[in-house]
Amino acid sequence: MRKARKENPYQTKAIVILPDHLHAIWQLPEEDADYSTRWRKIKSYFTKEIIKADIKINKNHHGEYDIWQRRFWEHTIRNELDLIRHIDYIHFNPVKHGLVKEVRDWPYSSFHAYMDEGACLEDIGKRGRELVAVVGE
Repeated sequence: MRKARKENPYQTKAIVILPDHLHAIWQLPEEDADYSTRWRKIKSYFTKEIIKADIKINKNHHGEYDIWQRRFWEHTIRNELDLIRHIDYIHFNPVKHGLVKEVRDWPYSSFHAYMDEGACLEDIGKRGRELVAVVGE
């Protein structure tokens, strides 16, 4: 993700990484809505690192490595309440999927950064740029 972000900047406002998918909210630069390039690079760089580590990956019937789904879902954040709801949704996912009983027990989540920084979620939506919730599985 760092390599893709260097080439096509974005800020991750919230993220959770689960065993078989992830959810994130990105803030892209103004006048930039190219989520597809960012996801394509993230998927490509990740896959190349797995191959380089000599981890066996099956290919699907399209001849593609069977790690990522072909599509992603995106939603433009409409307002502050929408942002807060999506952040809550992202952070609650490990509980929803039965991986932990409490949000704080899942280590692969931006929830901990919010708590460490004492972040006020209401302030996040006031940065003047479009925020987008993206889901890649």
